Amino acid sequence: MRRSRTVSTGRGRGPAGPAARAALMGVGADVTGPGARTGPPAGPGGAPTVQELRAGDVFTMLDTSPRGLPAARARTRLDRYGANELPRPGRTRVWRQLAAQFTDLFAIVLLVASAITFVAYGLGRPRDVGTLQLAFAILGVVVLNAAIGFAQEYSAERTAESLQAMVPHTCRVLRDGERLELPARELVPGDVVWVEAGDAVSADCRVVEAHELSVDNAPLTGESNAVGRTAEPVSSGPALEARNCLFMGTEVVAGAGRAVVFATGARTEFGKIYRLAAAAPPQKTPLQRQVASMARRVAGAALAIGALLFAVRLPTGESVVSSFVFALGVMVALVPEGLPATLSVSLAIGVRRMARRHALVKRLLAVEALGSTTVICTDKTGTLTQAEMTVTRVWADGVLHAVSGVGYAPVGEVDDPAPVRELLRVAGLCCDARLVPPTGPGHWKVLGDTTEGALLVAAAKAGVDLAAAEAAAPRVTEFPFDSDRKLMTTVHRDGAGHHACVKGAPSELLARCTAVEWKGERRPLTEETRAAVVAAGDDLASQGLRVLAAARREVGGPRPAREEAESGLTLLGLVGMLDPPRPEVTDAVGACRRAGVRIVMVTGDHPLTAEAVARRVGIVLGPDPVVVTGARLDALDGDALDALLAEPSELLLCRVSPEHKMRVVTAFQRRGEVVAVTGDGANDAPALKHGDIGVAMGASGTDVAREAASMVLLDDSFASIATAVRLGRTVYQNIRKFLVYLFSHNIGELVPILAATFTGFPLVPISAVQILAIDLGSDVLPALALGAEPPEPDVMDRPPRSRREPLFSAAVVGRILFLGGIQALGVCAVFFWHIHSAGIPFDDFTKDDPVYREAITMVQAGIVVSQFFNAQAVRTDRESVLKAGLLSNPALLGAGFAGIGFMAAISYVPLLQGVFNTAPLAAGDWAVLTGLGVLPLLADEARKGWLRRHRRVALRPRAAREEVNR
Repeated sequence: MRRSRTVSTGRGRGPAGPAARAALMGVGADVTGPGARTGPPAGPGGAPTVQELRAGDVFTMLDTSPRGLPAARARTRLDRYGANELPRPGRTRVWRQLAAQFTDLFAIVLLVASAITFVAYGLGRPRDVGTLQLAFAILGVVVLNAAIGFAQEYSAERTAESLQAMVPHTCRVLRDGERLELPARELVPGDVVWVEAGDAVSADCRVVEAHELSVDNAPLTGESNAVGRTAEPVSSGPALEARNCLFMGTEVVAGAGRAVVFATGARTEFGKIYRLAAAAPPQKTPLQRQVASMARRVAGAALAIGALLFAVRLPTGESVVSSFVFALGVMVALVPEGLPATLSVSLAIGVRRMARRHALVKRLLAVEALGSTTVICTDKTGTLTQAEMTVTRVWADGVLHAVSGVGYAPVGEVDDPAPVRELLRVAGLCCDARLVPPTGPGHWKVLGDTTEGALLVAAAKAGVDLAAAEAAAPRVTEFPFDSDRKLMTTVHRDGAGHHACVKGAPSELLARCTAVEWKGERRPLTEETRAAVVAAGDDLASQGLRVLAAARREVGGPRPAREEAESGLTLLGLVGMLDPPRPEVTDAVGACRRAGVRIVMVTGDHPLTAEAVARRVGIVLGPDPVVVTGARLDALDGDALDALLAEPSELLLCRVSPEHKMRVVTAFQRRGEVVAVTGDGANDAPALKHGDIGVAMGASGTDVAREAASMVLLDDSFASIATAVRLGRTVYQNIRKFLVYLFSHNIGELVPILAATFTGFPLVPISAVQILAIDLGSDVLPALALGAEPPEPDVMDRPPRSRREPLFSAAVVGRILFLGGIQALGVCAVFFWHIHSAGIPFDDFTKDDPVYREAITMVQAGIVVSQFFNAQAVRTDRESVLKAGLLSNPALLGAGFAGIGFMAAISYVPLLQGVFNTAPLAAGDWAVLTGLGVLPLLADEARKGWLRRHRRVALRPRAAREEVNR
């Protein structure tokens, strides 16, 4: 967008220099003619594309002139093409979002149960107030779960709005030869705009004048370096590779220029990305799919068993209403009413943990998806690296000098700086970039090309005062860098004479040198010396460094010909720089490797740069990684791409487009992989939305990337992804723990009801209202405390679980049956022992019988007490809870005691006794219940001990083999 700040270069003039600014003031004659076309960058019938035309022909093609469009024609085109903005998608209304919470299968089952209960209350004669209380209790559970879910999901993604926010608000336009500042939305094809350093580009434009113009295309292409722009025609090819075009959403980092708009709004390259992102369907996480599957099975089982028991009781003489209420109790016993709320809040605990580790999760379920990640498609710049070019080596006088320090802060030093000061002074004078010191707690930044910024920092570390050097030798002429010469030259007045400073690619500059400065003396550049320079450059390049050379010469005046200024040069030396990897990334990559997570680098940068960084951080360890460019991806069909991704080799994808990145992500997903995708630019938005979890950069990323992603890294570091994977795995383990905890007591609730049915007892051993009290009043807090269990020590040494592995694996179901069966036997024994001790026949029991009320109170209290010990049992899979520490999770102990306290209130408070039909328990009753309740803990400790011994025995032969090998 058009910046509100004023961009300054620190030299008292704009970034393009006086000549460039003066050149931009001129306007030419109207060159419009009949048959001219507007809008698209290419005409019909094979006409040349806009990038292939000369500047004058561009005006003709787009039916405009260097004076810009007449106001009337601009209004006509605005009506024809529409505003220069991206269409906003329809936002889901709040009431629809809220209504969606009631479509969950558990919610539907409970709503049906509540409706049946209301009907049963209406049909009953006399009407039972307890039935009405049950109906409202079930309805309250549904409303509570919906409120929690709605609160978590209310913040919907607004990718399109973020894309719109990236479009500049104002732009500078020529209309009828008059310079105007207009809202960017009023731009139309054919408008003539001008830009300079610090401006964002408002639409897709063809450059017709360029003065040292370079742009940052990273939001669209992912390239980390600024790229130069030219007004000359270029050959036909992909639009984003056209060096004479500017694109919406990019930023001008140096120079100035004029351009003609050829595409606006959704027809821009930025608009294409918008359409890809908008079309991406929301991805369900593995946990979402598994919870949905579990809900279907549990609901089906609840309905089937309830219907079966209704059919069994009806012939016994029970009324239809009482049979309905009985069957309803069975169904409520099977449905884990507290699960949705418990799941949401437990995931929120994971979110808070990740936030403390610089990972902001936007969607709760994305927490768990991280834990099941099998592939991470990561970009390079800013995630693996620090996005700060840094000079690390300087070669001068035949000696290599190390440079310390990282980033743009001029903090560090050059080893033996005296021999390199002249080299860095000349390189610094031949730069347009400027260092910007922090205004607060921020970092040093570079205004302009990052490569030039690195040179300025290196000069400061060597003790070169560039401000004084510029004052002593002011610039009078410049020959900007272009990709053909691969050089930049500036001419400076030095006392009574003038000299040229040149920097550029070593191969190009060395060919123009005739001498070398060696230890302060100018010597002829012999073949032997030339070979030494080439060898030094090759050595720096082999280390993954970007290498530049610097040279100088005396010239005859302030306006020499370019050929004079760039020939007969004296070589001063070489500079090697890189975007340094983040120091913490190597360990993080190693952790992901141990965890069985495959890392694939996906970047818009050059393959050699990508491989060098990948080797530095440990993504590439072998000698021959598979390096695939975007061009090769275009040549691969679906089967060939699947075969490529199926290979276990180390894979680097370079020079890729947004479509390439998205295609790779979906191809991995077809293979059953759970894919995490990182990105920072608008070009990454489609892949971020298509991935199982999109990870955006918070510090350097664009708004659109952050909005499209499920998680935002506040520190932009890959290490935070590895930490998030560890926490995600922990969340999944903890989810399984509280599922075992929640479902095991469902067995303790169901089995007594079934036993009463088949023994002919006319009443239920535990009512539906009591079950709801256990599920929501006594179980939710301990389940949440289980969700806060810390990671197990070996969580990152296990392979990622399969996407196809069910949430209720055989081990989980077996443990549920094991613990739940022990609870069920205990509460059945308590209930029937208490009933038989009264000596009253089954048929004589009524709901108001004191013995019956004591018996159902003991069943409820027995389940609550056994769950207290059960919570300690499920904290670990194999490790003894004594080793983990009974007091190491104080929140779990507090939640358990709170549940027992709530149960005591139900037993002793008269008001609650009336609601739940309970009775006070004696101290002896509590002692019996405690003895029975501790049985699941003791039994599970025995099971864990057997598993540990069995594992040790199984590992002995393996250890013996390893000892022999050693």
